[in-house]
Amino acid sequence: MAGFARATASASPSPAAALLTGERLVVFLFAARVALAAPAHLAAPLAILVAAALAVELAVDGSAPLRRFRTRPGASSGILLGATTLPSVMLSRLIQLSRLLPTDPNGPKEFAYLEMQYWAASISCLSVLALFLWHLRTSPSNGISKHLEYGSLLIVLYLMTFFLSFLLKTDGGLMVMTNMVYMLCHGAAAVILLKHILEKFPSCASFGEALLVSSGLILYFGDMLGHTLSKMEFSMSSKVFIHTPGTRSDMTAIIQGILLGLFLLPLLYKSSLQVWDYCTMEGKQQTQEAEDHTGKRIGSAVFYISLVVVLMFLLPSWTHLVQGLKVHPFVWIINYMFTDAHERLALCAYWICVIYVSVRRFYSISKQSKTERILLRKYYHLVAVLIFSPAVIFQPAFLDLAFGAAFAVFLTLEMIRIWEIYPLGHVVHQFMNAFTDHRDSEILIVSHFSLLLGCALPKWMSSGLNDRPLAPFAGILSLGIGDTMASMIGYKYGVLRWSKTGKKTIEGTAAGITSVLAACSILVSLLASSGYILSQNWLSLLIAVTLSGLLEAYTAQLDNAFIPLVFYSLLCL
Repeated sequence: MAGFARATASASPSPAAALLTGERLVVFLFAARVALAAPAHLAAPLAILVAAALAVELAVDGSAPLRRFRTRPGASSGILLGATTLPSVMLSRLIQLSRLLPTDPNGPKEFAYLEMQYWAASISCLSVLALFLWHLRTSPSNGISKHLEYGSLLIVLYLMTFFLSFLLKTDGGLMVMTNMVYMLCHGAAAVILLKHILEKFPSCASFGEALLVSSGLILYFGDMLGHTLSKMEFSMSSKVFIHTPGTRSDMTAIIQGILLGLFLLPLLYKSSLQVWDYCTMEGKQQTQEAEDHTGKRIGSAVFYISLVVVLMFLLPSWTHLVQGLKVHPFVWIINYMFTDAHERLALCAYWICVIYVSVRRFYSISKQSKTERILLRKYYHLVAVLIFSPAVIFQPAFLDLAFGAAFAVFLTLEMIRIWEIYPLGHVVHQFMNAFTDHRDSEILIVSHFSLLLGCALPKWMSSGLNDRPLAPFAGILSLGIGDTMASMIGYKYGVLRWSKTGKKTIEGTAAGITSVLAACSILVSLLASSGYILSQNWLSLLIAVTLSGLLEAYTAQLDNAFIPLVFYSLLCL
């Protein structure tokens, strides 16, 4: 949907108009909805963070020093949306978990750990905001504007709130201090990762998108690090380090282990190539063509060997340490699939058929037809509905595993494409290019990742206790139905535009909101007939659908990444 609009701030409005862009207004309403449902001691930090993010966004949009980072063309900075989304999601999960505390014996431990993750996500976003302010302040061509002053004061105020909230805890002591240091390390790591993303993948993301990705990855792998350290048999870590709840399933540990291994794969691959180059540097003279050919074959062999090492040796070692898994994760997966063989294997066959037919059909259309690329891509959103909806209802746990496997396959194929790994690199590149749009760069194709994660993240975060039955469907509903209908109706029948500079239409937004509400009504009936105990408030649902639809209408960010998280966060309230 980002292809149908450009941020209203991209024109050159007056300062008052720039402050009141549609995207910022929707983000404020979203944050206010979450904060009003939260306890004051957790809502106040979110309010300060949102205000600081607005000040930083205004300072960045009105200056030039951050142009050293090449961001995605056609997108606004998106700092406010990027800094608000993840902390709001974590706070919404805290609000949901607080309702479930009386029914869960592990509830207090889960709540304490989730509260710490909320602070870690907020500190990560705050640290990135501080990085932007530092770049603005140290630039010789940039004066000290009032937005810089306000942003700096709000960051200091947030840090004071953070330290006071932990120092006033009754349990106090070394445990609290260690947790504070652990969360501040999240902030430092998020800054390092964000700079790496913007420098190594130029023109692939806006500031807000890079902020969301960096803070999300740091939070995810910080969780893995916390669980790893808490399982190590060191007396000190058991006394003073972070205590993680021991309620994670084997499946969650396996998914995390696979993703950890794949994210470490580039490091292992590059290191192995450097060692190989050093060992073979002397004594061999070849023509440039022969050297390139040999280098590609050797690089491909090193990649496949590194992949085998990660999946066959590092993965089982980590799952055994953290989860105590006695068998290889792949053996566990096979055993799990055959536990309920008829239904799960039938579901796999159904997925294969749908994917094969849709890919074959849409790929041929993309090569021959003049169909708009954005509409062609929306058909894949409908395919996502066909694939994921039955599994969410009938095999929700198995879908968690399928999402993890699909993301692992996508990640591996993207590495093969980027590094031109023989023999699949060129084939994968040709195929993926048929479905790219302006949001994809020549370096990195993000559209398929964002669609998959947009559907997967609400489902993963809803695993375990969940009193909002529509929350796992947040990605499927917002992207597969709302996004698709808004784009198609807006493209074919839209006349009234939300802004003079954008292409989003009121008709498209109304169609998206109406279609999601209709789908929710049907889905609630299906869930009720399947035995779910429903507790979804319809007024809250209407607010969630409306705000998500308005965000789709106004944002110039990667909607597949933000809208499902915003919708999920609102559904949890």
